[in-house]
Amino acid sequence: MKGEPAIFRRARSAAESQSDARGTSRAGWHSPHVTGDRFGYPSRVPSLFRRKSADLVTDAVDEANSVATETESPSPRAYTPGKGRATPKRGPAGARKVAEPPPKSRREAYQRERERARADRAESRAGMMAGKEEYLLSRDKGDERRLVRNIVDARRNIATWFFGGLFVVLIGSSTAWPVAVQAGANMLWIFLVLALIVDSFFLTRKIKKMVLERYPKTDQKMSRLYFYAIMRAITFRRMRIPAAAVKLGDAV
Repeated sequence: MKGEPAIFRRARSAAESQSDARGTSRAGWHSPHVTGDRFGYPSRVPSLFRRKSADLVTDAVDEANSVATETESPSPRAYTPGKGRATPKRGPAGARKVAEPPPKSRREAYQRERERARADRAESRAGMMAGKEEYLLSRDKGDERRLVRNIVDARRNIATWFFGGLFVVLIGSSTAWPVAVQAGANMLWIFLVLALIVDSFFLTRKIKKMVLERYPKTDQKMSRLYFYAIMRAITFRRMRIPAAAVKLGDAV
């Protein structure tokens, strides 16, 4: 170096020559100036355990080739890494159930709830009118009660006209009418009551006979079946629930 004193140049050259002599004089050991700095090894690592430059170049080439191969040949579309098997195909889009979008407001949610409740009520009523067991009330369930309904529906009952006659009696018994009309209304009331009693008597006898014949081991109380039959007989045919499953005059 220009401008450097001669004493420093001589000291530096002496130190370099001494380090070169030390690195070459020891068998199997090299100075960092000779081999260590070239391959990145410490100065005290024996040459026996050091990798040669040719091996380093070969490893670098192999690593570069493997990266290029993975980049150029991607994995198949149906293969999922980590599973070791092909991903199953999805079904058709139409088979998937479309989820109902969430309501935008409380009013819309309330309307949806009302529509859902209305649909449930309509379904329950349709099932009840059809006589399906899962939709019937507890008073209508059972084979014995189904038989009682069929007996009542297939028979012409005088009790069916009881409420119609009762309405006429209420109008005719008013004090605004003449005495003859009021007397006729009272006579009609007595006739309706007697007709209801007689008709119910024959109806209950028929029910007892047929129920015991078809279901001898029944656990139903006859008094409850009688009351059930009379109340259905009093109701107009089109207003009966469940609806009549047989026609008038059909054999039960």
